[in-house]
Amino acid sequence: METRNELMGIILVLVIGVCFAMANTLAGLAYTGGTDALSVSTSRFMLPALILVVILVLQRKSILLPTRDGLISIVLGLVTVGYTWALLSAIEILAVPLVVLIFYLFPLITSFIVAAMGWEQLRKINIVAAFVAFGGLALALGTQAGGLNILGVVYSVIAAFGLATVSAVSKRVIRTGDPRQATFYMATTAMVVFLVITFAAGEFRLPETGPGWWGFIGTNVFYAVAMIGYFAAIGMIGPAKTTLYSNIEPVLAIGAAWVLLDQTLSPIQFVGVLIVLGALVAVARVALRAGRVPTGPAAPGSSDRASP
Repeated sequence: METRNELMGIILVLVIGVCFAMANTLAGLAYTGGTDALSVSTSRFMLPALILVVILVLQRKSILLPTRDGLISIVLGLVTVGYTWALLSAIEILAVPLVVLIFYLFPLITSFIVAAMGWEQLRKINIVAAFVAFGGLALALGTQAGGLNILGVVYSVIAAFGLATVSAVSKRVIRTGDPRQATFYMATTAMVVFLVITFAAGEFRLPETGPGWWGFIGTNVFYAVAMIGYFAAIGMIGPAKTTLYSNIEPVLAIGAAWVLLDQTLSPIQFVGVLIVLGALVAVARVALRAGRVPTGPAAPGSSDRASP
């Protein structure tokens, strides 16, 4: 039976799922007001970096990492730049539910990266789940084959591989016990790089409409809340359960996109979504029963045990 702390943690993960889904959907709403992926990317990491600094200072934790871990975190921050820009660019040209569905394959991709690096053995469930998930994805995308924006699919795949790389490397290479420091480094690196790119491009496009402004502000606030709240969830129920319950995000994104952007999926596409989610949940549940952290969105620097 779940303890009260576990139940609160599960509720928090579900709230975080809502926040992540809203952050991506509201980015699409911001685009309708005249802003673009680069401008949203540039602003996305400012609030999380500020919040993390405040939290670390108030808790009298050091902001600085050891040199080795700091350099690795900076490199992962550069990877974060790439996958964030790819994700937000995909949302500009492809329906949000399809972007999120492709993006959320990253736990499976992570398992293959980890196996290729020799850090873990590739389990049979991951191989089977990969085939099932890609079958469901083909079903979801295939019905739009004639009008499907291939570039949007490519951007989504790049985003998934980028986050998979960060997930695979961070928790196995960064030695610090506090994931907030590593995430602060990554968020700050991403923020600085995007600011330099925006300055070089000479244009930071703000929304020009009311709904666009709501989307622009909302995507940044929801992303910051989700990013910071994720640490609390891991502390309460561990990375394994956090990964399991985080799989609700694609479903929430579908609902948010329908309400805010009038983007809908056909019944066949929705079946494809359920197949993909079924594969992801199966992998997470098997890993949870085995007492292992699934190779998914564990926080940087978190332990391979049930709690950081």
